[in-house]
Amino acid sequence: MRLVTFTAADESRIGVWQADGTVLDLTDDPQLPRDMAGFVALGTDGLAAAAALADSGSGTEFGAVTLDAPVRPRNNVMAVGRNYHEHALEFTDSGFDASEKEMIPDHPIIFTKAVSSIIGPNVAIELAHDPSGTSDYEGELGVVIGPGGTSISAADAMEHVYGYTIINDVTARALQKQHVQFFIGKSPATFCPMGPAIVTSDEIADITEAWVRTTVNGEERQAAQVRDLIFDIPILIEEISAAVRLEPGDVISTGTPAGVGIGKKPPMYLKSGDVIEVSVDGIGTLRNPVV
Repeated sequence: MRLVTFTAADESRIGVWQADGTVLDLTDDPQLPRDMAGFVALGTDGLAAAAALADSGSGTEFGAVTLDAPVRPRNNVMAVGRNYHEHALEFTDSGFDASEKEMIPDHPIIFTKAVSSIIGPNVAIELAHDPSGTSDYEGELGVVIGPGGTSISAADAMEHVYGYTIINDVTARALQKQHVQFFIGKSPATFCPMGPAIVTSDEIADITEAWVRTTVNGEERQAAQVRDLIFDIPILIEEISAAVRLEPGDVISTGTPAGVGIGKKPPMYLKSGDVIEVSVDGIGTLRNPVV
């Protein structure tokens, strides 16, 4: 099932993006939550209710709604640094990594992005929020947590995955380096595009086979398979949940492949007028202009 958060008649709603291109409004059912994190918390009961509505109702034409970020987690967006081998090498070589000097980390590098930085598809990334002028793109697979918990083992971790989405982990590189910890450089307003939908895990047979691709103005900059992650999804869930309680609707951005702007010589930072598209097989494409 492809789940979306959208705006219609100036009101935020949740729905199902149906195969015929229409959007089924789930908020028409008073028994269902009006926010995606609440819907995710219902688990299979929520999906069964959505399926029943789909069987009995018709959707709204896609052009009549505006897609928002599919979920706003209760916690900050959790993210992972240097989680593809080639990206770890390019980032270390760039001189902008002030976190540690080992190119390949022994443990996942976990940081967060502020919820206030989240925007939806087609919403502009605003460079004015980065006074350093070193804004960079990072296309990533996002994992949406279903059943929450702590101390989740890697062996059980995939049972806690509700679905997947796409994230562009936009980064102010100079601020990232200056503050050592990544939070400030990762959290300017509009620096966390997310979408276009949550695709439930049952729709994707093997997420490790999916390709993550990023283009800027139509030029491919990043391309790698999820199987190339240094620390895979089960390990990430195990490591994070060992210290942090995961909640339904939480999002883990799993890391970015090689090809980011800071890795180019000279660096290719984002500029006004750019258009970034991040695609993940089985999920779709997240598109955002830059202003």
